[in-house]
Amino acid sequence: MAKRYGGEFSPEGRRDTRETVTATPARPLEASFKGRAPARHGAKINLLFIAPLAVFFTAFFQSTVAMATDLAGAAVLLLAAWLLRDGIRAEDAYNERKVARRPAIPRKIFASVLTAAGVGLLVFGGQWNPLTAAIAGAVAGALHLFVFQPDPMKDKGLEGVDNFQTERVARKVEEAETLLDGMKDAIKRARDRQLEARVEGFQHTVRQMFRTIEQDPRDLTGARKYLGVYLQGARDATVKFADLYGRGRDPEVRADYVRLLDDLERNFSTRTQRMLIDDRSDLDVEIEVLRDRLNRDNLHITSEETRHD
Repeated sequence: MAKRYGGEFSPEGRRDTRETVTATPARPLEASFKGRAPARHGAKINLLFIAPLAVFFTAFFQSTVAMATDLAGAAVLLLAAWLLRDGIRAEDAYNERKVARRPAIPRKIFASVLTAAGVGLLVFGGQWNPLTAAIAGAVAGALHLFVFQPDPMKDKGLEGVDNFQTERVARKVEEAETLLDGMKDAIKRARDRQLEARVEGFQHTVRQMFRTIEQDPRDLTGARKYLGVYLQGARDATVKFADLYGRGRDPEVRADYVRLLDDLERNFSTRTQRMLIDDRSDLDVEIEVLRDRLNRDNLHITSEETRHD
């Protein structure tokens, strides 16, 4: 009979095949890609990281001043690429949400400015012509801004929702996202790819609740405990699990943690569905009220026409 391979450095570790462990099916591995799109401008950003590295191989064959200028330009370009990558991630998070604040720091704009400065330094170090360096830097910065576009410059909310409610929802969702990030960072210490995928599946379910609340901020009151107490408990449990499992890799501890994730995901999903049902009930009430008003108005108009006749 064929036997599944498992070694010390395999994803399953040295798990004994005789032990019965509650494991999640293949669904969690698929969940890590569910709802996710490929990173925007990924190849371009990688090139922006790689291109300045060539300067470090050629700068040391020049005079001291030229070497310092080229190294400074390369360092500035690397910083610009790092800011650009973070700026695109922040913009993707902004676009994903229905209610969101604009990024606190316009990273993409700063990246364009730094790109202009870095290219200017490199050109100046090669020609020692300030005018040429300024023109080259300005062109590079403008092209950078044109290709990657500026950061979102205004908060995003919903029509018909007052600013206080919008700010309240955005703040609570940001706090909850911080807890999810802490949970994701903690599970990486367990060095178990299946668990990492399982946590990402749970995060996807939680973010569905976020989107539902953003569409109707009135749901925030009923979901406050989920976005605060329950997520904080999930983050703390993940931290403790990663520390304990990383030391002994006890399969029972792993199974208990998987069951906890199952319970949490089930409860979050149920609560989200209940909010959708409540929203549908509110819509039905509004429709009925509007229909009653239209019927009364039609009866009033009909009676007036009959009286005039």
